[in-house]
Amino acid sequence: MTVSRTFPYLVPGQWLGVLGGGQLGRMFCQAAQDLGYQVAVLDPAAQGPAAAVADRHLQAAYDDEAALAQLAGLCKAVTTEFENVPADSLRVLAEVSAVSPSGDAVAVVQDRIAEKTFISSQGIPVAPWTAIRSEADLDAAPDALFPGILKVARLGYDGKGQAHVVNRQEALAALAAFDGAACVLEALQPLDYEISVVLARGHDGEIRIFPAARNEHRNGILAVSEVGASLDPAIQAQAHEAARALAQGLDYRGVLCIEFFVLQDGRLLVNEIAPRPHNSGHYTMDACLTSQFEQQARVMAGLPLGDTSMTGAAIMLNLLGDIWFDPETDAVREPDWRTVLAIPGAKLHLYGKRDARKGRKMGHVNCVAPTLEQARAAAAAAARALGIAYDPA
Repeated sequence: MTVSRTFPYLVPGQWLGVLGGGQLGRMFCQAAQDLGYQVAVLDPAAQGPAAAVADRHLQAAYDDEAALAQLAGLCKAVTTEFENVPADSLRVLAEVSAVSPSGDAVAVVQDRIAEKTFISSQGIPVAPWTAIRSEADLDAAPDALFPGILKVARLGYDGKGQAHVVNRQEALAALAAFDGAACVLEALQPLDYEISVVLARGHDGEIRIFPAARNEHRNGILAVSEVGASLDPAIQAQAHEAARALAQGLDYRGVLCIEFFVLQDGRLLVNEIAPRPHNSGHYTMDACLTSQFEQQARVMAGLPLGDTSMTGAAIMLNLLGDIWFDPETDAVREPDWRTVLAIPGAKLHLYGKRDARKGRKMGHVNCVAPTLEQARAAAAAAARALGIAYDPA
């Protein structure tokens, strides 16, 4: 086993820490515990998906000095489950613990202006864009950026903080609605489809890349990920090469997701970087020899990275709180899990959230099969049982 000279191998039984108490933290906890580690979660909420399964929950703000000191004193390695954790908190933890990803890497990707500047600096194409920090910047924006999408530079997610703008007047109105927050303006592109690549990079620089997922979004939220033989091998190879270059350019340690646009002419553009496990990588939990969450724990513990080979084709269906509401009466009801779990290859993952709300991520179903056609058929059956729109084509 090759590990960094400055990074210790953590034996099972030792503590790993995570900032954030959501579902990604929950699935990380479970994977780390399967390897024999104890996990401490720092999260300001009294209850949450990760806190419910963690060995210890430190309820405090992410920048609480005493809580950070307690976490660092307990855990020799710490990670984050979401990109908007304060980068300075990661830097503070790094004075005592091994932190992956680093505060410096997270600081780049949690700001769209810095992120796009970095991607371009690596020679990897993005959609034409410009930074918007004031109305004057919008007045000076090139006409070629319209129609476009105005996105807040920080704290946007799942389509929030974004507005499609046809012209400069609509962009000015959107900027006002965002309270003048710094933004990026991107030109709309002739999009064919979207893909994402999840990888892990260890402290020794080793990289393991998962097969790319083809994704469908609805209202800015990932709805379906498909992984199998349908993706052009040349596109996948290009995406893998770009993802590897970005991870190395960031000197990244941990699990990383790169989202790409595939244009109608076959060109590949980077959309954004997520410094964490990703929804589109949930298929790895059932369709790969090593899941993205196990890889996250392996990186932290200084273990060799796992095999990312697939055991079959996979379809991931995201489960939002909408399916808990009867479409006719809007009354709350329990989804038909029995029918779903009777489908060969269907694997249900619920996040332990107490209250279902429309638009809230509550879980996902992975449908795994020897062929993509069989996985699509299983996903179609699961979608019918749950009242989810799904088109196998």
